Amino acid sequence: MAQPELSDAAMKFVNELEMEMMVDMYNRMTQACQKKCIPAKYKDPELSKGEAVCIDRCVAKYLEVHDRIGKKLTALSQQDEATMKKMQPTGH
Repeated sequence: MAQPELSDAAMKFVNELEMEMMVDMYNRMTQACQKKCIPAKYKDPELSKGEAVCIDRCVAKYLEVHDRIGKKLTALSQQDEATMKKMQPTGH
């Protein structure tokens, strides 16, 4: 069964929603990694080597988890779609 085409308005809505989700993820990642890696009362204008490494690792972990969750949700969605197709009565 072919998937229906989205109208221009629906496609625009989907794109805007995806952008909002990416901005939200970026903001949460930035806040979490900054809280974890940078002291509240920092004195230097530049990151120390330890802070930079911490930020790098934190961001990498955050993106890895985001990727894993996305893949798992995609797999679950495909399973649900396959199950729904099996449950549909045949039109003969």
